[in-house]
Amino acid sequence: MLMKYFVPNWFAGFAATSLLLFGCAKNEDMDLSIAGVAVADANFQELEDAAIRGGVVTTLSNKNPNDLQGNFTVFAPTNDAFARLGLRTAADLIALQQPFLTNTLLYHVANGTVTGAALANGRESASALGPNRRFTVRGGNMYVNGSRLVATDVKATNGTIHAVDKVLLATGVDIVQSAVALSTSQVFVKPELTFLVEAVLYCELAGALTASPGSAPLTVFAPTDQAFRNLGILLKVPLVQAKDIRLLPKDVVTAVLLNHVVGGANGGKFTPELPDQTTLTPLGGTPLTMGPFANGLLTVQGKSNATPANMVIPDVQCTNGVVHVIDQVLLP
Repeated sequence: MLMKYFVPNWFAGFAATSLLLFGCAKNEDMDLSIAGVAVADANFQELEDAAIRGGVVTTLSNKNPNDLQGNFTVFAPTNDAFARLGLRTAADLIALQQPFLTNTLLYHVANGTVTGAALANGRESASALGPNRRFTVRGGNMYVNGSRLVATDVKATNGTIHAVDKVLLATGVDIVQSAVALSTSQVFVKPELTFLVEAVLYCELAGALTASPGSAPLTVFAPTDQAFRNLGILLKVPLVQAKDIRLLPKDVVTAVLLNHVVGGANGGKFTPELPDQTTLTPLGGTPLTMGPFANGLLTVQGKSNATPANMVIPDVQCTNGVVHVIDQVLLP
């Protein structure tokens, strides 16, 4: 399973909610629970739809039994945050496997109260799912992982709500296991990253991308299946299905794969932590050119690419690093 953590299902308060953040002043006297605050704002319709699809069964209308004060903290994705993943309606959510969606919602929740004032550059915060979230300041904005906080400290009788502009994603397993989960339809109903997984196996690089005690974190740029198919068109090699990657010489595929993995000082970095308008040196040694940091994203370009690659799904937290899914193969 991509999300290995099991958490008691107390998250169903979202099943009838969208979060009232922009309609409530911070200092307004509140006597509503998080679920009660949540209903009125259309900016969070997709969060409501996601919670219904996620099958959560208890409610954030109630006090949190795991906190002495009975509080939760919720980092709440806006409609625009879901739209970044191509999720704009309730019907779109059918593309996601339900267990993955449920665990994703849990990753947005913390026990207790985490106020906006307590968020500081470099600080970490535990989640209900298990993995910690990390806070970064860039350009005067506060980010949690790669998601910008767009509203903070909306009070409720059972906790605090902060709004974010990207959906937070964490897998609970290492980079290889995460890619395998995508390729075997444990995340999206439709398989993804099948070419990448096949290429890693072909080149015997799984060990280098697997978590081990004391190993340094990695930043991995992971090309989509369509990115590999497009590469096949460019090379005039029929890359139709994942096994076709073995039509290419093993040493060539190895060099290309190593061009997607960054370690050292820039390993394990979310988008706001990555340098822009400069180069990064991947394990393959040929520098990658990073574009400007804009709207929480960066482009990345290989030396032999005519155009930069865009981040399709950025900031996926794994146990041994961070994966950014991109729309091109980066060529050395």
